[in-house]
Amino acid sequence: MSIVDNEGKFPSLTPDYILAFQFSNWYQSFARVSPKSTIIRPLGKDFKHYLESDSIFIPEGSEDVVVESTLSDDDGDDEREDTATAGEYFSFPELDERIRSVIREYKAVFPKLNFSSPKDASWVLPASSPLKCTSPADIYLLLKSSDFITHDFSIESVFDGCRTENLPVYDLELVLRKWYPVDSSREVRCFVRSDILLGITQRDTNFYDFMINAETQKTIKTTVYNLWKEVVRPNWNFPQKDYVFDLLLTRDLSGGHVIDFSPYAPRTDPLLFTYEELHEVLSKALQDAPARRTFLPELRVIESPLHPAATQSMPAYQHNRVPIEALTLSEGRNIVEFGEIWQEEATRAVREDDD
Repeated sequence: MSIVDNEGKFPSLTPDYILAFQFSNWYQSFARVSPKSTIIRPLGKDFKHYLESDSIFIPEGSEDVVVESTLSDDDGDDEREDTATAGEYFSFPELDERIRSVIREYKAVFPKLNFSSPKDASWVLPASSPLKCTSPADIYLLLKSSDFITHDFSIESVFDGCRTENLPVYDLELVLRKWYPVDSSREVRCFVRSDILLGITQRDTNFYDFMINAETQKTIKTTVYNLWKEVVRPNWNFPQKDYVFDLLLTRDLSGGHVIDFSPYAPRTDPLLFTYEELHEVLSKALQDAPARRTFLPELRVIESPLHPAATQSMPAYQHNRVPIEALTLSEGRNIVEFGEIWQEEATRAVREDDD
C-alpha cells in the first residue's frame, strides 16, 4: 500500500509522484492504446516568456496564410519597435517547422503542455472543430488564451504541496496529439487508490439519456474494469498505485482509449464523486478482501437534466472566457486579422493608460 497522509484520503505528494503524471513519463507505456502524439522538449526560455507575457499575440511567421501589410516600411518599423518594447514581439522559426512537420503527418493536432490542456480556450478556434489546430499560429493562440496551462509554467505550482524543499529539474514540454472529433458523452474519469479501482464518473456534465439505462451502465462498468485490469494496471510502471485516468470509450462501449492520467490529489477534479466518498469505498474494499476479486466500481452519471451538477445550458469553462470586447473583435475574422486587431487594441489601451 502507498504511503498516505494522516487521514489516509490521499497519497503523500512527492516530486517523483507528481512527475509520474507528466505526459512524457507515461505516454510510451500506453502509446498503443492512446491517441498518437509527438512530444517537443525542452522548450526554450523565450517560448515560456512568450506564454507568460501580457496580451494575446501571434509570433511572426507562425501563421500559414500570407498577409500583405497595409503599412509603409517606416510605419511597420515603428509598430514592431512599439511591440518589442512591450515584450510582445516573438518569433520561433525552428519550433514552427517542427510543429508543421507534425501537422503534415497528423493533418491536425490538439496541443497540451506537460500536465495541462487548454480546453478552457476552445472559444478562440471554430466551434465546429473544437481545439483543432492546423498551423503553429492556432497552437500559440490556443495556449496563449488558456488559464489552465499556467499551472505548468512554474516549478512551484507543479510541485505545490510536495513535502520537500529539494525540487527536481523541470522542463516545459509541448505535446501535439492527433486531432479527431470526440464524443464527450463517452468520456469517463476513473479513480484508483491503493491499486483498487474505486469509481467511474462521466467527465462531461451534460445529461445523456442513454447513460441512465441499467444495461448500458453495467456495460460501461465491465468495460472500464477490464481495461483497467488488462491494460492500465499492468502498464502503470510507477511505485505508487494511486492515480486517476481518463478514458474515451468506443461507440459500442466495448473498449476504450487512454486519454490522460492525473494524480490522486485534491487538485484533480473528482467530478460526480467527492474524495470523502471514494475514501469510504476504499475502506470497505480493504475490509472485505475476498470481495475485491469480483468488485465492480461504482458508476456516477448525470441522471436527469435537473441534476444539480448538470451544465447542459451553460457554456463550458465560461469563467475562463475573455471579455466580450475580444469576442466582438474576433467575429467574422480569421486568426491573422484577429491577432492584428487585438494587438492594436492592446497597444491603444497601453497608450491611453500612459496618457
